[in-house]
Amino acid sequence: MLFSGRAYPELAQEVASLMGQELVPTTAVTYANSEIYVRFKESVRGSDAFVIQSHTAPVNEWLMEQLLMVDALKRASAKRITVIAPSFPYGRQDKKHLGREPISARLVADMFKAAGADRIMSVDLHAAQIQGFFDGPVDHLWGLPVLAEYVKKKYADKDF
Repeated sequence: MLFSGRAYPELAQEVASLMGQELVPTTAVTYANSEIYVRFKESVRGSDAFVIQSHTAPVNEWLMEQLLMVDALKRASAKRITVIAPSFPYGRQDKKHLGREPISARLVADMFKAAGADRIMSVDLHAAQIQGFFDGPVDHLWGLPVLAEYVKKKYADKDF
């Protein structure tokens, strides 16, 4: 089953189309005090769930929404939950440069695990070490081969 956050629904719809699937209808509301509410309109019991969310501005809002979606799936008895984060939130903060700083990428990985995620998929992580922050499988996908193939096909007849 494929689920989408509100950050970039067009991306999720394109993924769903390429997979020949429909996005699961989801209610997501931001209340006046900025709290987020999510609910799925179908049973997810026993499902293999994929939750797509882009983490553009406002990153904290979209991160929290995805965490709540993962938690809701876990509490609704989804069998396996995969977080799809094309851009891993806080991925640039993968180590301490000075004292008294957080390792924010590690904290985000821990939050996904605590919410109930079994696996993470992301594209072009800022640092490969982020894969080790999550206590479970991480699929680190690379965009360059896809982009290179596209450019090669599109401009095959051009002389640069």
